[in-house]
Amino acid sequence: MPRLAVSLDFTKELSALARPVRRDAAVAVRRFLHNSPAGPTPERVRNARDPRVATLRLSDRYRGVVVRQRDVYWLVAILPDAEAWNYAQRHLFTVNSAIGVIEVWDAEALDRVEPALRRSSAGSTRRLYSHICDTDLLNLGIDQRLLPLLRLMSTDAHLAAVEPLLPESQYAPLACLAQGGSLAEAWRELDGCRCMLAETIDEDDLLTALVRTPSKAAFAADRVELDRILTVPDWCTFLYPPQHTYSHWETYEQPALITGGAGTGKTIIVLHRAAFLARAGTGPILLATFSQVLANELAAKLDMIIDDEVIRKRVEVTNVDRLAHRIVAEHEGRSPTLVGDVAKFWHEAAGSRFGAAFLLREWEQVILSQNLRTLEEYLAAERPGRGVDLSPEIRTNVWHAVEHAVGRLRQSGRRTLLQLVSEAADLLGQSTGDMLGDQAPGREPYRHIVVDEAQDLHPAQWRLLRAAVPPGPNDLFVVGDPHQRMFGNRASLAGMGIPIRRFHLKISYRLPHEILSFGVRLRGGGPVDGLVDGISEMYGYRSLQHGTRPMVREYVSPEAELTGLVAHVSEWLADGVPPNEVAVTARTVELVRTARAALRAAGIEVKVTALHGMKGLEFRRVAVIGVADGIVPSPEALTPATEDPTARAHDLQRERGLLYVACTRANELLYVSYSGRASPFLPT
Repeated sequence: MPRLAVSLDFTKELSALARPVRRDAAVAVRRFLHNSPAGPTPERVRNARDPRVATLRLSDRYRGVVVRQRDVYWLVAILPDAEAWNYAQRHLFTVNSAIGVIEVWDAEALDRVEPALRRSSAGSTRRLYSHICDTDLLNLGIDQRLLPLLRLMSTDAHLAAVEPLLPESQYAPLACLAQGGSLAEAWRELDGCRCMLAETIDEDDLLTALVRTPSKAAFAADRVELDRILTVPDWCTFLYPPQHTYSHWETYEQPALITGGAGTGKTIIVLHRAAFLARAGTGPILLATFSQVLANELAAKLDMIIDDEVIRKRVEVTNVDRLAHRIVAEHEGRSPTLVGDVAKFWHEAAGSRFGAAFLLREWEQVILSQNLRTLEEYLAAERPGRGVDLSPEIRTNVWHAVEHAVGRLRQSGRRTLLQLVSEAADLLGQSTGDMLGDQAPGREPYRHIVVDEAQDLHPAQWRLLRAAVPPGPNDLFVVGDPHQRMFGNRASLAGMGIPIRRFHLKISYRLPHEILSFGVRLRGGGPVDGLVDGISEMYGYRSLQHGTRPMVREYVSPEAELTGLVAHVSEWLADGVPPNEVAVTARTVELVRTARAALRAAGIEVKVTALHGMKGLEFRRVAVIGVADGIVPSPEALTPATEDPTARAHDLQRERGLLYVACTRANELLYVSYSGRASPFLPT
C-alpha cells in the first residue's frame, strides 16, 4: 500500500474547485491510498525535469501531480489536465543541502531568466555577490544550479525579479547578503526556514526532507487522517517554519514572548502551543485573551486542532476578566456585582484642575496598574505614559479625589472589572486552595498559561496571570503585537515581574504584499511601547505573495459612499465570494447601522461591525468605510492636548492601530472609502 503525503498547495487548489470535482478528486485519492483497483494509476511524465514526477487522474479533466520515492507519494498539485502535465514537466524538487528541507523550483522559468539577466547586467561591472565566493554560497545551502544566475546579478532588482521563482530557503539568505548582511546574518535567515535540526542530510532522501518540512507536507496513513487533512482549515495541519518552531519548542526555561505584525500567524502559534502542551499532559493549561468573544473563537479553533476529548479538556479557554470573576466569586461565596457606568462617580470627584476623564485614567493607568495602596506609595510612584507632571500637593489632591470616587463605588456595592482583576490577583497571591478545582498543582491553579493578544492586557491582569501559574519551565507563553493595541493599556512584562525571552516574526503568510505595505504605511505614527522595555519599531515585515492593490475611493457625500459600498459588495458576491468571507466595518455605531441597513435593503447579508469588532477575524475581502477626517480618528477618543499631550499622542497611536487592524483583516482585497476630506491616517 502506498504511503501518502499531501502538500499545502494541493489542499488549497482542491478547496477552490467546484464541489463535484472536489468530491471526485477526494474519492480518487482515498482509493489510491488504499491501493484500490478502482484507484488512479501513476502515469510517467515525459521530458520532466525531475524523473520522480508522475500524474494521477483524479477527476474528469483534472490531474494530481505527485513526486514519488519508493512507496511514498507526495501530492503537490491538482490542476486541469494540460496545466498538470506542464507543471510536472517544469518543476524540480530538491533537498536543501544545509538544512535538509524540501524545495520546489520552477526550473523552466529560471532557465528563461538567464538571457534577460545577461542582457540587463552587460553594461555594468558591478556584481551583487562578487564579495561572496561559491564555497560560502554552497555552504549556505544555495543550489549549485543557481550560481550562474547569481554571478550575473548586478542590482537588488535582479534578485527581486527572480524572488517568485525561488524557494524561501534560497531567497532568504540571498536577500540578506544582497543588503550587505554578513554570512552569520545570512545563516540566521536560513535558520528561520527550518523547523528542526538535521544531524545528517541526504539530498536524495525525499521522505526525511518531507518530515522536516511540515509547511509543505502532511502524512496520511489511513482514510481518517486523509479526510482530516483535506477538510480542516490549512492552519490546523500545515505550519510555516517559525510557527512550528515556536509552538513545538520542547522547553522554554523562562516566559516566552512572540511578537509580529499582521498575518504572521501569532494566533496559530498560540493554538498549536496550547495543543502541544495538552498532548504532553504535564498539567492544566489556561489559554487566555482579553475578551470573551475572542476566547470563544479560540476555543472553537482549538476544537479543530485537538480531536481527542480527553486531551482537549486539559485546556481551559477564557478571558482574564472571567477568570477573575470566578476567583472572587469562589472566595466570597456569591457572584460580585459589576458597575456599568462609572462616569458619575468620577464627575463627582472632578475639580477645576482635572476633569473626570483625567482622574479615571490616573486611577487605571497609574494607581491600579502599580497596585498602589497608600498616598505615600502614590507620591513616590513613577507615572509612565502620563504627560503632565504633578507636584506633591496636586498628587495629594488627585489621590483624595480618587479615594472619593472609589469610596462611592464601594458604597454602591459594585466594582469595576479592573478592581475585580486586582482583587483576584491578591487572592491568588495569598492562597488559592481549591478555588479553581481539585487538580491545582499547588497554590497556583495552572501549570501552563498561554496568552493571545497580549498587548491589550492591563498590568492588573498580568499580575493575576503571573499569580495563577508557578514559575518554571513553560510557565508563560505570550503572543502579541504592540502596533495592534486597541486599548490604552501599556505594560512592560519585565516590569511586571515576568522576565521574558523575546522572539520576533517578520514574514506575513496571510497578507499579500500590497495590503501589508498599505497597512504598514497607514499604521505609521512612529514606534510604540509595551510588552518589552523601550519601544518597538515596525520595520522588516514582508510578504511571500502578491495580490491586488487596496482600493481607496472618495465620494462626494455619505449617501454616495453607501451606494458605492453596496455596488462593490454586490460585485464581490457576483464574483463567487461567499458572504461569510466578506466584511464591512466602520469607526462609529451610526455608520455601522446605516451600512447594515443599506446592504440589507439590497438583499445582502454580510458581516458588518465596528472597527473594534474586526480583531482576530479574517476575510477574503474587507470594506472599511467612513475613513474621513472627523471620524477617524474619533474626536471623542482623544484626550485634549491642553490636558495631557502625551495621553493624546497615545490616543492617536491607538486610533491608528485600530484602523490598521481592520484593514489587515483582508486576505485578498481591501476597499477603503470616505466622503469629504480623507482621514489624516490614510497614506498618500
